[in-house]
Amino acid sequence: MKAVFIGALIGPLLSSSPVKAADAIDTHKVFLPQEIQWATTPPSLPSGAEVAVLHGDPEKPGMFVLRLKLPKGYKIAPHMHNQSENLTVISGSLRLGLGPAADRASVETLPAGSFSSMPHGVVHYALVNEDSVVQISGSGPWNIEYVNPKDDPRLNGAPEPTQNELYSSRSR
Repeated sequence: MKAVFIGALIGPLLSSSPVKAADAIDTHKVFLPQEIQWATTPPSLPSGAEVAVLHGDPEKPGMFVLRLKLPKGYKIAPHMHNQSENLTVISGSLRLGLGPAADRASVETLPAGSFSSMPHGVVHYALVNEDSVVQISGSGPWNIEYVNPKDDPRLNGAPEPTQNELYSSRSR
């Protein structure tokens, strides 16, 4: 009786065509470090950093994964997001602070390998003391809203890039 029950459970799995199973995974992608294509960050972030979108589209509904290459001295002023944000420090380090005032004394240094999960609407800021790479994953559409509009690079007269220029390293 037990064998019949187990056979009834796994029989359909064994009879499935391996080709159909592979077809269901036709979007598998691998990005080796030297193959990642970096582009200029979108206008919502200060200039000087680079971005690589590894999965999805941060501007559309659905999951996305991107990496930011941040140079020494880079700063992102106090801001928040409309969606939760998961951040992993890949290399270097990131100094992360909470609240509307960028208080350098109260930041926490996240070394390579660290992970942070930031709920939507939480005001935070970032400082970089060494060249660093961070990975951000979340659900789109992803946005950034600065506490002080004067900190928003989009309002500082920089020309808006075309849609093709945004996230040009996006996976296809």
